[in-house]
Amino acid sequence: MSQLLPSALVDAIDELGRLPGVGARTAERYAYFLLRADKRISEELADALLKLHSGVKSCPVTFALIDADEEVSVLYSDSARDKTLIAVVEEPLDIVALERTGQFHGTYHVLGGAISPIDGVGPEQLHIPELLERLTRDNVQEVIIATNASVEGESTALFLQRHILDAGIDIKLTRLARGIPVGVDLEYAGQITLTHALEGRRAF
Repeated sequence: MSQLLPSALVDAIDELGRLPGVGARTAERYAYFLLRADKRISEELADALLKLHSGVKSCPVTFALIDADEEVSVLYSDSARDKTLIAVVEEPLDIVALERTGQFHGTYHVLGGAISPIDGVGPEQLHIPELLERLTRDNVQEVIIATNASVEGESTALFLQRHILDAGIDIKLTRLARGIPVGVDLEYAGQITLTHALEGRRAF
């Protein structure tokens, strides 16, 4: 391809092709679109990408993504949120999915993934100790384990249940109801499905 196309265009295609879910043909279409479009679009995209790492950080309490100049997530510091209720999710974008339902008014805790031995992810890589600390500090009454309905998500949910019980913490543990199809991540679940899952959560 390097002999058929300008090197700058080839470089753009190669970099776009590194994004998840973007194949070679899609990368070519993206790069060609940017080349044909107003130069300002490419400049604004490049500027946004340059600011991405410096402008985003992880909340030290909930591990949600927040602006770099914020101390903690507004979903935790907001006095209207119920700190005694925590929804435990795998990734930060899962929070967005649950918030869109408008049905949850507690706080969140992002694990940073799910237990997956095949991918080299064990409990020690997740934010579980910080969760246990919050349960006591915030006098938490209920934990909704909202991990994905996948093999890894189920394994993580069972591990959390056992870990919390072994710690001797007297707390209500619930799991999202089976409104979410197996294999579908929270990020891609519909709002109605998530609403029913929240309303129909069951005792763990």
